[in-house]
Amino acid sequence: MRKPRSQMIAETRAKLIAAARAAFGTVGYAETSMDDLTASAGLTRGALYHHFGDKKGLLAAVIGQIDSEMSVYLRAIAAKAPDPWTGFRDECTAYLELALEPEIQRIMLRDGPAVLGDPLDWPGQSECILWMTESLAKLAETGRIAPVDAEAAARLVCGATQYAAQWIARASDPKATSRKAIEAFNLMLDGLLVRS
Repeated sequence: MRKPRSQMIAETRAKLIAAARAAFGTVGYAETSMDDLTASAGLTRGALYHHFGDKKGLLAAVIGQIDSEMSVYLRAIAAKAPDPWTGFRDECTAYLELALEPEIQRIMLRDGPAVLGDPLDWPGQSECILWMTESLAKLAETGRIAPVDAEAAARLVCGATQYAAQWIARASDPKATSRKAIEAFNLMLDGLLVRS
């Protein structure tokens, strides 16, 4: 029995993304051969170009998938916290800790920005800034943090986490850099709190 066209398209896209994610995560974007990648997926270059346009489009799809997975993971971290402020802080810290993961280092923090440009312009970052804006606005409304323009604070926090994550990913000692970054970042976040 023949599969529906929509299912065949979804399967082809999934195979290409999985093969690209494995290759980009191990040998990197620049060293990934499109012929080797499509052969490992059991597909042709034509399928890659049809679904993603080019190698850059495929990288954007891989980043979109990883970004979605990271969002689910980070929201779960925040949901476990005893209060909204701790959840916000824990989520930011967890993002910085993800910068120690080799796949995230290579794809999200090194190759992605080099190929696709500023991560703050990626679709997932817009969602992150919106979520942070809403979270910070609620924290300000409840008096947990000082009155602040929530979007301005969200953009600053997002930029700081992104830059710190890239610093960690490129460091000669990522673990030591992560500890320093998280300690400084949490002190910076504490500056938002209302002082009693």
